[in-house]
Amino acid sequence: MTNTPGVARKRSTSAATREYYVYFAVIFLATLPLAFLTWTLTALRQLALPSKGPVKSAWSQAQIITPRIFSA
Repeated sequence: MTNTPGVARKRSTSAATREYYVYFAVIFLATLPLAFLTWTLTALRQLALPSKGPVKSAWSQAQIITPRIFSA
């Protein structure tokens, strides 16, 4: 079996994608408790549910933080 540059590049891209998703999942799970706490406190203070739920908020934070890690 011959090792061609296209195959090696595909493997490294796949590995980088998997690594990105692992980081994303870890960051998402880390921000989720704080997002629930913030959402709960906001709901109690305003006596209304915030427009953005805690899961969506944690997802947004993970989408912001993860690319910053990979851009450095």
